[in-house]
Amino acid sequence: MKALVTGAAGFIGSHLTSALLDRGAEVTGIDCFTDYYPRFIKEANLAVNAGRPGFRVIEGSLQHADLPALLEGKTHVFHLAAQAGVRKSWGADFRVYTDNNVDATQRLLEACVGRPLHRFVYASSSSVYGDNVSIPMREDALPLPVSPYGVTKLAAEQLCYLYFVNHKVPATSVRYFTVYGPRQRPDMAFHKFLKAALRGDPVTLYGDGEQTRDFTYVTDAVAATIAAGDKGVPGRAYNVGGGSRVSVNQLFGLIERLAGKPLNIRREPAQKGDMRDTFADSTLARQDLGFAPQVTLEQGLEAEYRWLASTPALLEQTV
Repeated sequence: MKALVTGAAGFIGSHLTSALLDRGAEVTGIDCFTDYYPRFIKEANLAVNAGRPGFRVIEGSLQHADLPALLEGKTHVFHLAAQAGVRKSWGADFRVYTDNNVDATQRLLEACVGRPLHRFVYASSSSVYGDNVSIPMREDALPLPVSPYGVTKLAAEQLCYLYFVNHKVPATSVRYFTVYGPRQRPDMAFHKFLKAALRGDPVTLYGDGEQTRDFTYVTDAVAATIAAGDKGVPGRAYNVGGGSRVSVNQLFGLIERLAGKPLNIRREPAQKGDMRDTFADSTLARQDLGFAPQVTLEQGLEAEYRWLASTPALLEQTV
């Protein structure tokens, strides 16, 4: 395997890069280091794989990169680069999301036309579903995203499909359901909750806490992504869920047991664009990819807690 990993300095991208290198793959990573969160965090993610045989990384955006040179000789593309975050995707910032999530994906797909790729795997999101679908969510449900972020992820998925149908780019999508674990982005809920517990800070809860999520440990998400690169059916999208659907209130109970003390919870109104519930029906991923999550929520939460506790730079930063 000779892979291009976009977003290689990100949370999931750095874990995926490690797993591909462990398999003996050659990996070229690209990342544009957006200012969505502090640069030193991405540099620390990159450092995990720096110097490993078969790995090189390029700093730059897909919109301006020399894509033919990047793609030369590649057998796989794992497209994880994106502007993340539901709550920041409203208003004037929407242009940042269309630029990084839609336009960049279209340019990358166009550059893949006519190339002998084995697979092009796009990292999508459960945000494409919205709230008007049955639980558990199936891939054949009508997606009706409730955030601008979700709209851009769905648009990029559709681009993958149409480039497969019209140009035979062997594209498949994996829809991640709330991925967590070591190196998780600082804006994500687990990171914020665990850091607050470690520092003794208050925790902000948006809504009543009865909203639920299907939490997926990062190594399980990576395993599904690699499996999609091996044998995902082009033109299909796959749910990737950890099978750990719990409410935020239940999650707080788990964190309190880990920390050995109660959380100081401050309640705020629900935020625009936040989905009420997510829960993946991963039957299709199990059938086609052999996907089966291996890490329980309790195991994964403890791993992220220990990682964060051992990373003073993250505990001290307030962004």
